[in-house]
Amino acid sequence: MYKGISAPFIHRPIATTLIMVAVLLVGLVAFPSLPVAPLPQVDFPTITVAAQLPGASPDTMATSVAQPLERQIAQIPGVSQMTSTSSLGATAITVQFDLNRNIDAAANDIQAAINAASGQLPKDLPSPPTYRKVNPSDTPILILSAQSDVAPIIDVDDAAENVIAQHLSQISGVSLVRIGGQVTPAIRIQIDPAKLVEMGLQLEDVRQQIGIATVDNPKGAILGNKQTFTIYNNDQLTTAKPWNDVIIAYRNGAPVRIRDIGQAVMGPTDTTQAGWSNGKRSVFLVVFKIPGANVINTVEAIKSTLPALRAAIPPTVHISILSDRTTTIRASVRDVEFTLLVTVALVVMVIFVFLRNLWATIIPSVTVPLALLGSCALMWAAGYSLDNLSLMAFTIAVGFVVDDAIVMLENITRHIEEGERPLPAALKGSAEIGFTIISISVSLVAVLIPLLLMSGIIGRLFREFSITIAMTIFVSAFVSLTLTPMMASRFLKSRDEQRHGRLYNLSEKGFIALTSGYARGVDYVLRRRFATLLVFIATVVATGYLFVVIPKGFFPQQDTGILFGTTEAGQDVSFAQMYELQQRAGAIVMADPAVATMAMGLGTGTGNSSQNNVHHAQAARGPRR
Repeated sequence: MYKGISAPFIHRPIATTLIMVAVLLVGLVAFPSLPVAPLPQVDFPTITVAAQLPGASPDTMATSVAQPLERQIAQIPGVSQMTSTSSLGATAITVQFDLNRNIDAAANDIQAAINAASGQLPKDLPSPPTYRKVNPSDTPILILSAQSDVAPIIDVDDAAENVIAQHLSQISGVSLVRIGGQVTPAIRIQIDPAKLVEMGLQLEDVRQQIGIATVDNPKGAILGNKQTFTIYNNDQLTTAKPWNDVIIAYRNGAPVRIRDIGQAVMGPTDTTQAGWSNGKRSVFLVVFKIPGANVINTVEAIKSTLPALRAAIPPTVHISILSDRTTTIRASVRDVEFTLLVTVALVVMVIFVFLRNLWATIIPSVTVPLALLGSCALMWAAGYSLDNLSLMAFTIAVGFVVDDAIVMLENITRHIEEGERPLPAALKGSAEIGFTIISISVSLVAVLIPLLLMSGIIGRLFREFSITIAMTIFVSAFVSLTLTPMMASRFLKSRDEQRHGRLYNLSEKGFIALTSGYARGVDYVLRRRFATLLVFIATVVATGYLFVVIPKGFFPQQDTGILFGTTEAGQDVSFAQMYELQQRAGAIVMADPAVATMAMGLGTGTGNSSQNNVHHAQAARGPRR
């Protein structure tokens, strides 16, 4: 009676089958639940701190805002690099921590540093500095534009910010919706300097009166003998016309109103930023996903919501998709999945060609889907995603997972060919080869140890890749030690029951000829050992040379069909001149028939560092160039 790891599973075929069915079902449930992403989710501890002070020069932002914040942030332990950029009215500080630093703990330290620096910051900051976690894979998954041919851009911004962005933020998987080219409505006071001087006033006098003219303070209540009445009255001025009657000073016993020194008009809060989509003024909605969310499902949920959003805003405002990140993600994942299927098919075909037996082909081939689906279940439990690296791991592991089953099957077949019955042959063969399969699997996983121990951002990216291969190998070993010998004991035939057809006999002659040719080749090489050694040395030298000269990079270049560019003018260019120049540049780009959509953002509020820069992106259609 032979004993081994596989013996209990061979004697209990129903229990073994149920275990494998459970692995199959769990894998089928876990596979669609895996997040889909271009790359693994890497928690890269980088945080960006932003502060705004409208009207402040870059020097003022650097000395009065950025410097106090930097002094406090520099005291945080684990900061490896800190850079800041100050522009007109805005400052951005990028803080990079050591890779072993927890991003949530770092965020708490950043908030504490902002609080500590608040006493040194200008008192007229419209809002406290804010911070945001940054991730290498945290790119926008979707960019929408809101545009109208007849409605004012302020109304378009109102629909985008108060309706569209609010609904998109509530969709599962969406973490942030940024507004680009924002044109928030505001009441602007335009003052004639000559009239101001004539009245003996200064701008500070006007500013102080404006600050206290529109407040909504509590009015109190009227207390009667029998009833109480609360006074409801809103003193805020929400339209431009009442502002013209606001008194800002008294001269010669007469009030000086805003209409005496200028006028109040309705306009945008910031007149130095603008956005265009396909050459027309627009407002952008840049959508980001939460870590671990399925990017394809999130984008599909957003697209399914668009018809309801279009019905909730004025019909003159049009919503269109400028950029869909999932287009290339779908194509990449689809290509890798197709490669995986082709790999599985080729492996099965090679098994059939060499074994030339239907059941001998089916038994090891069952290992492939079970190992892959079992790995999907383990990936789901580990919080991994279905991305290009994990799918590449599956593609590489297909060749590994079949090896264990073939080694097990070949040893059992050897005993059957020697006259053993299938059941004793399975018990004897599995007992002999069980330890070998375990050692093969452990040695294969040992090769991945350098990847598992690799530090830095590259190590974090490839850790999921290596662990996915390791999990697939272990699941394959488990299946090969349980299901493969059990199926061999039930479905393989003894030597007396085997009947070989004409195709088998014909292929047997081919294999005999192949074996003879291999033996002659080995004899030829052994008779010329010195020449063989020279060929080996030349191969090693050529390999080293090619390793040095071959191009190297972080990831292979990928054509996503999207181009990003920056248009830069002189430092002293005005907003009006930059506005005109960018429209002309956009017209040139849109004239290219290969351009499908184009987005442009002008001003520091659209992602640019200064007013003389314009960021623009364009998507190509048709054949990619």
